[in-house]
Amino acid sequence: MADVWSQRRASRYGRYDGGRDPLAPPVDLSEALDAIGEDVMAGYSPERALREFLRRGGQDQQGLDDLARRVAERRRELLKRHNLDGTLEEVRELLDRAVLEERKQLARDAMMDDGDRALREMTLDSLSPNPAAAVSELSSYDWQSSQAREAFEQIKDLLGRELLDQRFQGMKQALENATDEDRAAIDEMLSDLNELLEKRQRGEDTQEDFEEFMRKHGDQFPEEPQDLDELLDAMAARAAAAQRMLNSMSPEQRQQLMELSAQAFGSPALMESLARLDGNLQALRPGEDWYGSEQMNGQKGLGLGDGTGVFQDLAELDALSEQLSQSYGGARMDDLDLDALSRQLGEEAAVDARTLQRLEQALREHGTLQRGSDGQLRLTPQAMRQLGKSLLRDAAERLSGRQGQRESRRAGASGERSGATRAWAFGDTEPWDVTRTLTNAIVREAGEGRFTDGRAASASERGSRPRVRLTIDDVEVQETEERTQAAVALLVDTSFSMAMDGRWVPMKRTALALHTLIRSRFRGDHLQLIAFGRHAQRMEIEELTALDAMYDKGTNLHHGLLLANRHFRKHPNAQPVLLVVTDGEPTSHLEPDGEVFFSYPPHPLTIAYAVRELDNARRLGAQTTFFRLGEDPGLARFIGSMASRVEGRVVAPELDDLGAAVVGSYLGDRSGFARSSMGGGYSDWFGGRGFWVGG
Repeated sequence: MADVWSQRRASRYGRYDGGRDPLAPPVDLSEALDAIGEDVMAGYSPERALREFLRRGGQDQQGLDDLARRVAERRRELLKRHNLDGTLEEVRELLDRAVLEERKQLARDAMMDDGDRALREMTLDSLSPNPAAAVSELSSYDWQSSQAREAFEQIKDLLGRELLDQRFQGMKQALENATDEDRAAIDEMLSDLNELLEKRQRGEDTQEDFEEFMRKHGDQFPEEPQDLDELLDAMAARAAAAQRMLNSMSPEQRQQLMELSAQAFGSPALMESLARLDGNLQALRPGEDWYGSEQMNGQKGLGLGDGTGVFQDLAELDALSEQLSQSYGGARMDDLDLDALSRQLGEEAAVDARTLQRLEQALREHGTLQRGSDGQLRLTPQAMRQLGKSLLRDAAERLSGRQGQRESRRAGASGERSGATRAWAFGDTEPWDVTRTLTNAIVREAGEGRFTDGRAASASERGSRPRVRLTIDDVEVQETEERTQAAVALLVDTSFSMAMDGRWVPMKRTALALHTLIRSRFRGDHLQLIAFGRHAQRMEIEELTALDAMYDKGTNLHHGLLLANRHFRKHPNAQPVLLVVTDGEPTSHLEPDGEVFFSYPPHPLTIAYAVRELDNARRLGAQTTFFRLGEDPGLARFIGSMASRVEGRVVAPELDDLGAAVVGSYLGDRSGFARSSMGGGYSDWFGGRGFWVGG
């Protein structure tokens, strides 16, 4: 037996837990970043947005809510299917069989004294309807039928095996048809186990004590614990489940089982050993649930061992439910017990949970979230770029009308090529001239007369180099004509109505898409984001995307235009482009003393101030586009008159198309002034609907 346990220890396998699985495929973060970014722009904290995505899951990925729902359904199914009468029903069946066989034998036995037969029949007729009492009354009965005696002995054997199966899973089957030697081995194991646990309570146990116990009795513990704590954890969990099962029975059921337990294996010694074991386990693991109970009203009766297993399942399901809720302090996806999830819901559920774990780990490790100087978690610049690219790609697909097709990059996107080349300098984005670059490398290496590994080449080797090595000094780029820069002011309405009417997130998505386009493809342009509500303020993209919905009344277009014109004056050599996203007429303006004036309906002075600053933008040469959100006729008339005053445009997009409309307008304005200054260098870039997203 010692050799068997040693071999088990040497070949113990389990799930890989040395960190991230090196064979696991990479997770796709794009869907998660889109969802998290959407929630962040709706006002969620990044941490909450991450939790919400894990809770909902993805398009083809079950989330925590789905898994928690399945756990709850599994729990309800267990309670609905079972009842706790299984062992008592088996006892009743065996008792009825024993009595019936005995009556048959009495009827057949012609040699029996009539008085003796009458006494026996009276004993059988007067048996208590309570199975436990009936078994006790028949404990000293002298059975005439061998079949009856066998059935009655099976009751004692069944009770012993069930009681052991409650504490040691699989004992009911293992001890079927057990011999006296098998029962003696169990008695010895229980005695040694209790002594070991009592040593632990006194603080006197050692690892050698545990290993000696396992050498003697290791075949009784298929869980293969590696130390006494592992053994304690497994046994205490099952013993607590057995106690909860007993707590869940009716008083009558409990009483009958306690009376029947004295008949287990025909001796009260087993019950005494198990009671001692339960006391030791409860003392060493008081944190287990020893007092809970459940209501079971199903049709399928549970024996003591199987019932304990069901109660263990219920406890495991409760633990999984708490883990999946992630509602406790410091909750992490790593808390999920994947083995338990696989046991209860199947391997597919464990795969879904493992994918969510890897998603959370990847999002945290790949620079998605960072803590700012104020202690708040925010999306990192890297995450903002990824989200911006996704939004820009969505805008591109809407512009092109070719959803799902490959974006195409058109020549001239970086300026028209002049035919000349020059040495590469830091910051250049022009395409390489491959022919000139390779020629420079070949000429340089020929002049140096050296191989790429630094070894000097012989005269015979110089003409047969294995490869050419490029250095940064070899690189030449194709020169393009200088393109006109733009000073872009995007004014976004952050008034009360934008938040109330569901326009807050589309506004943020639009700003981020335009910001990404300019930062990635038109780095020479100067973008200023201006939010205008009761007053206006310049914002960085990180501030705007994290901005909570504002419920202050007021639409201060006047202040927003003041800031836009200041931006245009700071860049006198750039073409001004003014883009205004709003869903209401101006209702506030700045007074000369800097105070905000508010009036609804709009005061004529507020309109006058806004018109004056719009005229100033026109005098600075701004190309103006208004994006009108909503169908209010008064707003439509006002925006229309403002746009016609400065020869601007009005676009009334659906919310889903707002980003594409703003990006398209910017590109259209750009192609217009670039074409006039460069002779058509950008004419096809937007007009031909070609759209390329860098990345």
